[in-house]
Amino acid sequence: MSLVFSARLAVPAHVLVRQVENESVLLNLTSERYFGLDAVGTRMWSVLTTSPSIQAAYEALMAEYDVEDERLRQNIEELVEKLVANGLLEVRSG
Repeated sequence: MSLVFSARLAVPAHVLVRQVENESVLLNLTSERYFGLDAVGTRMWSVLTTSPSIQAAYEALMAEYDVEDERLRQNIEELVEKLVANGLLEVRSG
């Protein structure tokens, strides 16, 4: 999957998200599979799902974390790919 950073992300209607302290549990109600996110993953999820584009989320996270730009880009791509593959996120055209 080649992620286009001008795209935006959406949470499908069949996904239940619950935050427990600083972590999150994502449940795909269709497949009955769940996915856990640590504090950083939860922050990334929050920014990625509320930003108008993946690029906007990337820029917000760059300003928030002390991380190399390529490393953050790679982390976003890996997280989004895993979540999309498990039916927990949808990529929509920008």
